[in-house]
Amino acid sequence: MATSPIPTGEAAPPVMSVRTAALWALGSQYASFALQFVTSIVLARWFITPEQLGQFSIAFAAVTLVAFLQDFGVTRYINGERDLTPDKLRSAFAISVLFAWGIAVLALLAAWPIAKFYDDPGLLPVTLVIAGSYLLVPLAIVPQATCQRRMDYRSNSMIEVGSSIANAATAVTLAVLGHGALALAWGAFAQQAARLVVSQWRAGGMLPWPLRIGDARPILALGGTNTVQVLCSSLSARAPELVIGRMIDNAAVGLFARASGLALQLRLLIAGAVTGVFYPAFRRIRDSGEPLGPPYQRVLAAYTGVTWPAMAGIAVLAEPMIRLLYGERWIAAAPLLTWVALSQIGYVALPLYADLPVLMGRLKPLMRCMIVETLLSILLIAASAPFGLEWVALSRVVHAVLWVAIYLPLMQRTLDLRFTAVAKVWLRSAVVTLAAVLPVLAGYALGNGPSDLGFGQAAATVICGIALWFATLWLTRHPLLPEIVEMAQAVLPVLRRKSGLAGG
Repeated sequence: MATSPIPTGEAAPPVMSVRTAALWALGSQYASFALQFVTSIVLARWFITPEQLGQFSIAFAAVTLVAFLQDFGVTRYINGERDLTPDKLRSAFAISVLFAWGIAVLALLAAWPIAKFYDDPGLLPVTLVIAGSYLLVPLAIVPQATCQRRMDYRSNSMIEVGSSIANAATAVTLAVLGHGALALAWGAFAQQAARLVVSQWRAGGMLPWPLRIGDARPILALGGTNTVQVLCSSLSARAPELVIGRMIDNAAVGLFARASGLALQLRLLIAGAVTGVFYPAFRRIRDSGEPLGPPYQRVLAAYTGVTWPAMAGIAVLAEPMIRLLYGERWIAAAPLLTWVALSQIGYVALPLYADLPVLMGRLKPLMRCMIVETLLSILLIAASAPFGLEWVALSRVVHAVLWVAIYLPLMQRTLDLRFTAVAKVWLRSAVVTLAAVLPVLAGYALGNGPSDLGFGQAAATVICGIALWFATLWLTRHPLLPEIVEMAQAVLPVLRRKSGLAGG
């Protein structure tokens, strides 16, 4: 492996503070989201049909069932290992490459059986391109993980934004040329290629040659747990598209993918970017011997205080959002978006539900929880699919409730949390969520309903909802409010300095 100045032990201080890292992560998430969001609107309105999106979604879902295993826990190992020596890093890189390329080859070999199973010859080239992109992934995993470990989220932002630009430019160009689902597949390929190039550049050129494996036991132990986690998460996330594609058709898959993709994109925009920041931050708290419960309650408040109102807002504005963004041919996705957005409220009720048990060594209880909730997810989808798309979407809400019931006891035992402490945070977040959507619901009752909602009414009620959200944060003394104030205090001086330099 090429020698690199990357610090691997705890002697090297972090490149930036947790709050600064979170700001960089949020900035890159917003930039990536803007690119993906605009790209999805352009493609859906003028170039990609529900059937074509459905074909791509089936291929992507089928490949990622196995391709998501590529990381093999290496990112989590690098971020969580107390004493990451060069030998340990070299072993992690070698294991990552060997395991990831094996998975990529399996994905390529599965392309023909997937096309045969769905009786769609057009799936074959789409699946091959997506599977081929995963040959590039392993050479980016370790370089990006080392950036995260040393809290270098400036580099991480360059990786994420650069890969998003490559995806958007490739997909739009090929879609304009009429390549349909293949345009989306080649966009995914370009994204992985860009991630490889930028991560190698920012890490100073890290290559695993010659492959050397020293003490692999801790990596393999964590990798086994990560494999179960990723497989369960992948099955739960991708099962709807795979089942709908088999039992209904490609157009139905496209509609469900549009609804679930929009809800997930917005959720990640709001809260997902900082997840990677919190893991190394919690590792440092653990290593210092301090309890994890109090800082976790602050994270819980931040997640639910922001994400719950946003998801509830998406749920009540689903129909006008779909009509405005994607046009009438996608309007059947609106009721699906309502249910999927509501399900996200459950899925963010316990942030870091897998990361912290791994960090604290509670691997077996975590695996048991994952297996149970994944089996429940698949059973609910299989039972609801014969009744139509809306029932599949509704099953996600039922699964989210069961998901919380399964993981809450695990998080309580892992972090020594009292239920009353969690319930107080949830209650405050529920109150601010209700306050945020109340103006929109009042507007429906007193003015136009979702089908006839105009821009003026929508804008006015959303602005009122945001104002009422802020007021309710203050009235309920929600723990999120001090975090917002501190973040604003960190950002405003920087903006003033930049405006001063521009003026000078």
